[in-house]
Amino acid sequence: MHLRRLTPSDASAYQSLRLAALRESPTAFSSSYEDECDTPLSTIEAHMAPDSGRNRFGAFDGEALVGVVGVGREGAAKLRHKAFVGGMVVAPAWRNKGVGRQLLAHALAFADAMPGVRQVTLTITAGNAAALALYASMGFRVFGQEPRALCVDGVFYDTIYMLREAGAP
Repeated sequence: MHLRRLTPSDASAYQSLRLAALRESPTAFSSSYEDECDTPLSTIEAHMAPDSGRNRFGAFDGEALVGVVGVGREGAAKLRHKAFVGGMVVAPAWRNKGVGRQLLAHALAFADAMPGVRQVTLTITAGNAAALALYASMGFRVFGQEPRALCVDGVFYDTIYMLREAGAP
């Protein structure tokens, strides 16, 4: 397996993996399958352009994309000390094999290298014990919980907010 930054040529594989994740785990994401299923491939390609300001990394088994994670940074001057991780997906056949840990380590190394970044944040849906354990093992700590942050099919879910100091082990 190898990890690398996604490029516009990865847009179709990314969209397939992302849409499958939105269908399989609708409570794990703030977006929905319905929100994204009609997104033109050209839009996704533009988001993956090197100058787009978006950073998505993929885990590949040969040519097959088996996992993704995004890393961003707040844009406002007073918030630029904060980076964030989001949109992490690992294909079901690749879970519990260390792919998520490798992707997260890669994302955190990228965030830690951003000049001036002092902390990295992420959110997860309450009840996602596997994600919580992974993030905690990588230096994140819970700093808050938003009740009823998501509503999926009329059911409410809380969101947990986590933070990691930049450069933390």
